[in-house]
Amino acid sequence: MACFSSSLQQKVQEKVGLNPSHNAESGKGKSKMSKNITHGYHLVKGKANHPMEDYVFAEFKQVNGSELGLFAIFDGHLSHVIPEYLKANLFNNILNEPDFWSEPENAIRKAYRLTDTNILEQGIDLGKGGSTAVTAILINCQKLLSVDHEPASERESIENRGGFVSNFPGDVACVDGQLAVARAFGDKILKKHLTSEPDVSTETIDDDTDLIILASDGLWKVMSNQEAVDAIKGIKDARSAAKHLTEDDISIIVVKF
Repeated sequence: MACFSSSLQQKVQEKVGLNPSHNAESGKGKSKMSKNITHGYHLVKGKANHPMEDYVFAEFKQVNGSELGLFAIFDGHLSHVIPEYLKANLFNNILNEPDFWSEPENAIRKAYRLTDTNILEQGIDLGKGGSTAVTAILINCQKLLSVDHEPASERESIENRGGFVSNFPGDVACVDGQLAVARAFGDKILKKHLTSEPDVSTETIDDDTDLIILASDGLWKVMSNQEAVDAIKGIKDARSAAKHLTEDDISIIVVKF
């Protein structure tokens, strides 16, 4: 996101759960492999006078005899073209990696680098700006690959690449005083101080797994992981759960087990 100071935190804390209806989009789906696993998403455009820069991808897909749950939120900044490009291409690039089934974490990292290279090479067509991505891949309802573009602290790695992190002129830490993310696709002007390298982790889905929440960063500025889970744990329908957490300019995907 672009760097600025706002009262977003107060507004979302006061209103979360009220779910404004203007410019909203939602959807849901379910696994064919397990009738208990469903997903739902909800996103609401903010009040700012610019095109919606969040794009959501959420579907179950049959691939080579296996079922994949593919979920992602692409959160654009200064661009709606790049997150739209990611929605159309990122998962295809991941699944086209030859070692996806044998070494999925490595395949994801290679696909992220390839996708970012393609975006930078098409800069004239795709324009300025960029996008973060939070993605999750559920393999046969048993194995979860979660991929985050916004780990908690990146100051050291940014400074090692010759950049700096500053809270001036607002109250948000920004790379080179311009961008409030450290990992992103695109952003050609700042690319030498940014990386598209994802933070990938693998989890096993078991009987103790209740749900997964993917969200654009607006939610995590005002709620902890546990607070978000507690807010929707009593809501059985995944789309209703996503809608309950959604406020202006925030996108949510919930996968229920």
